[in-house]
Amino acid sequence: MLVEELDCELRDRYPGEPIFGIDFSDPAVESITFVLALWNGKAVGCGATRPLNQEVTELKRFYVKEEYRGRGIASSMLEKLEQQARKDGYRRIRLQTGINQPEAIALYEKYGYESISTFGEYTQTEVSVCYEKSIVE
Repeated sequence: MLVEELDCELRDRYPGEPIFGIDFSDPAVESITFVLALWNGKAVGCGATRPLNQEVTELKRFYVKEEYRGRGIASSMLEKLEQQARKDGYRRIRLQTGINQPEAIALYEKYGYESISTFGEYTQTEVSVCYEKSIVE
């Protein structure tokens, strides 16, 4: 449900642009770490990391329902995913977001993510911006 809401929001913000999701029918989905944020037992946020290689994982499908934003949910999910990635031996986290998501960009920059060149499938769209963070302690 949350991923579908995210996709709807992205279609509204980026009409005609591709949505870079996760194919949940792909067997490689088993290598993904997925978190779900609950508020009084209700699912209000989600996020995932998927391995790019042995040292780098990618933040994917990061979303908090609009009416629950501003409550620290995204920060908590991001910290949890970073901790798990570190525990799993990754050295960096990369992500893609878009130019029409200033609140997402502000969150990532607040947590030390630095702008990098677009990578992988994201080089095909001009609205993509990519970030990376070293998570080595």
